[in-house]
Amino acid sequence: MPEVIFPGPEGRLEGRFHPGVRPRAPVALILHSHPQAGGTMNNKIVQLLYQSFVKRGFATLRFNFRGVGKSQGVFDNGVGELSDAASALDWVQQIHPEAEQTWVAGVSFGAWIGMQLLMRRPEIKGFISIAPPANMYDFSFLAPCPSSGIIIQGEADEVVTPAAVQKLVDKLRTQRHITINHEVIPGANHFFANELDVLMRLVEDYVDMRLAQPLPKAPVGRR
Repeated sequence: MPEVIFPGPEGRLEGRFHPGVRPRAPVALILHSHPQAGGTMNNKIVQLLYQSFVKRGFATLRFNFRGVGKSQGVFDNGVGELSDAASALDWVQQIHPEAEQTWVAGVSFGAWIGMQLLMRRPEIKGFISIAPPANMYDFSFLAPCPSSGIIIQGEADEVVTPAAVQKLVDKLRTQRHITINHEVIPGANHFFANELDVLMRLVEDYVDMRLAQPLPKAPVGRR
């Protein structure tokens, strides 16, 4: 997992990147939890997500938001961090311009950023949202949500209320043409401290299910 430094909106951004195993390999971007609560790209869940996508042949990038680790800049309450994520995806796409599909996975604050990113990037066809902070941030921008994905929540999450996440899921499930999977892990806290194996099994089963589905055909006149 080579260290990479790539340009961001406020200077360099630090990441770890594993290239795809074939020319049209799918792309995955992994976004970490809140920088001011100790979130970094070395968070255990972020690392496990990274390893899972790498194992499935994705061109995979995890990186530090501005002001974290070697990434330049200062925390910007989500506005700048969304720009960081867009720059990170741009960087991967320069290496894999013909990626057959693109995914974003985020943990807590990173889930909020990831959901905003997929609203702006139509190439994102799958998402993994772990403990999205629906009681702390506004998710009304998901109108409509353009991609199918999975939302995973801990039943005993002391930071993100399961009821708020359920309300978000219920809203998204009213939309046509997408499917929102929702899993609640019994006894799990915000960090899934004793349930990481259960969390990753749910993630991997979902990704494998999606990868087994045929890719949608491109519209006539497009590559």
